[in-house]
This record gives sequence, C-alpha cells and structure tokens, in this order.
Amino acid sequence: MNVFHYLRFHALLVISAVIVLGIVGWSVQTYLSNQNQTQERRGGGTVAVIAAEVSFEEFVDQVESIGTALANESVSITAKVTETVTKVNFEDGMYVEAGDILVELSNAEETAMLNETKANVAEATRQFQRVQNLINQKLAAETQLDVERARMQTAAARLEGILARLDDRLIRAPFSGKLGFRNVSPGTLLSPNIPLTTLDDISSIKLDFSIPESNLAAIKPGQEVIALSIAYPDRSFVGVVTTIDSRIDVNTRTIKVRAKLNNDELLLRPGMLLTVRLIQGRQQFLAIPESAVMPIQNKQFAYLIIEGKAERREFQAGRRIPGFVEVLSGLEVGERVITEGIIKIRPGSSVRVKNELPLNELPVAGEATVVAEGD
Repeated sequence: MNVFHYLRFHALLVISAVIVLGIVGWSVQTYLSNQNQTQERRGGGTVAVIAAEVSFEEFVDQVESIGTALANESVSITAKVTETVTKVNFEDGMYVEAGDILVELSNAEETAMLNETKANVAEATRQFQRVQNLINQKLAAETQLDVERARMQTAAARLEGILARLDDRLIRAPFSGKLGFRNVSPGTLLSPNIPLTTLDDISSIKLDFSIPESNLAAIKPGQEVIALSIAYPDRSFVGVVTTIDSRIDVNTRTIKVRAKLNNDELLLRPGMLLTVRLIQGRQQFLAIPESAVMPIQNKQFAYLIIEGKAERREFQAGRRIPGFVEVLSGLEVGERVITEGIIKIRPGSSVRVKNELPLNELPVAGEATVVAEGD
C-alpha cells in the first residue's frame, strides 16, 4: 500500500507540473503576441525617439560667488550743531535732490547777529569810501585808508562767519538719493550724534564679492558681471568689475572684487545678498546634449539618425559642462543625435523622431561654472 500511494502521489505531482508549465508557456506566448501586435500598430517596430541637431553653441566660462549689495553713496544725516528743530521738510522714503533742505533748526540768535553784522559792513564800507575820497582830494593820509580797509575786511569776514553759522542750521541732502525713516520731529533738540535719517544713492549699486586666488590672473576691470537675487528670480542685473582688492585674504585665500551694477529701476537695495557670476570668457564650440552620450568602456558613442535608421558612431569628447559635452571629432554640424529612447534601440533600428530641437532651445543652458566662496 505504501508503494501504491507513493506512485499515485508522484504521478499527481508530475501532472501538476506539466499543467503549470503549460499555463506559463501560454501566458508568455500571449504576451509576446500582444507586444508584436502593439509594435505593428505603432509602425512595424519603429521606435519613437527624441533628437537634437549637433551645432555650435556659445558656452560661458564663469566664476560663481556670493556678494553683498552696497549703495553707490550712503550717509547717515546728522546735525552739525546742537539746536532745536523748527521745521522738517521730508517724509519716510522720499527721493530728494542734492542740496534740498531736509531740516531747519532754530536760528533766531544768528539772524540777529546777521543784521548787526550787515550794518557793520555797510558802515565800514562807507568809511572806507569817505577816506578814499579825502585821499583823492589830498586831505587824508594813505595810512588812514589802510585802517579803514582793514575794518571793512574784518566786518566782511564776520559776515561770512555768520552766514556759515546760519547755513549750519539748514540740514541739506549732500547728494541725490532715497531717504530712510524719519527720526526727528519739530521741537526735537538735536545734537551732532543724533541721526535724523539715512540717505542712499541707489541709482547704481556697488557689489562686493570674493573669488579664489587661483582665478586672480583671469580678472581685470571691465569684465562682465551678472547678478541674481532671490527677490527677483526672473531678473538678472548686469554690471562690470571696477576694482580688485590689493590683498589676498590669508584665511580664505580669496580676493575681494567690487563691481558696479545698473539699478535704474531701483529694484536692488543695499544689504541684499546676490549670486554673482563673473564672466571670464565666452566661446563657441561643437556640442551635443549630455543625454545623447553613450559611454562604452573608455570610448564615447552617440546614436545618429541616418535615413530613418539608428547608427552608432564613436566620437571624441572634450569638456563636460552641465547638460552638454563638447565634440572634438567624429560628429558634424547638422547631424541628428538621439537624446531620448537610446535604451530601446540597436544599431540599424528604425526610428521615428517625435520632436527635434536645436541645442539653443533645449531646457539646460551650457555654462562652465567654478564655485567660489562668498564673503
């Protein structure tokens, strides 16, 4: 009985295995048949790919850093004398021209002294003219004229001093620019150490940033600078290098560079953190998208589209920059390389281009960047 049961169990096991294998084989055959039908519906095995033309493109050699925006001119407005405010002629954030009177201080004493001094000048002038007439008539000595001349000059000098004291009680804008917050009101007793407000000329912006000393030889005044701000993600601000510091920072081994940016729209403000791109050079060379490169061992290949077929060709690659690879030899301008769908093709495969883009319309810009430490 044991042998009989064993044989029956073994037969059932064999039958089950055969049934399972049959089901698996039928499933695989059905899947392959469906795949073949799908490929036939799509064009008889033609693979849809995306291609781009091989072309000459401009690549930018640049150093990237972080910089701080500074006003072209900046000052904290204070009084020259201790006096009471009688009139305030500005509001917060106002734009003023050079010479505009911002604050008037009490000047009653100086005004009285001015009137007295004017009278003294007028009297000294009359005396001088009277003595000069007497000398012309031979009725007075030359020495008397010298005395009157000295008195007249002394009175005139005193008048200039009073006028200067009066002018000190008129606080003016030293240059055109944008004011900060107002910190005074009429009746405030001002002293030279109390700031009234701030004044910034932001028609142009100074931008200070640092770059590695290894790039020192490639920097010179007049080089192009492009600045980016997180506040304006869709804007770039162009300027030029104006000054290179005379010393290397011994701790960071960087050198400070100052550039000047145009700020006609007054978008940039002093103190802003800006990403800086110092343009060291621009050049044109042949390139293909990085996605088109297929490395095999130590060689570089790309699939080209020749008369609707995929042709694998070796080429010599040069510099690699984000998104692109320089072509030194092996590919020609205008040839089409496959950028997407490479994994589905073999040499000689029929291909259909879904969309074909020149390099200058691809989403990734070709820029060679060296990242520098910021301030």
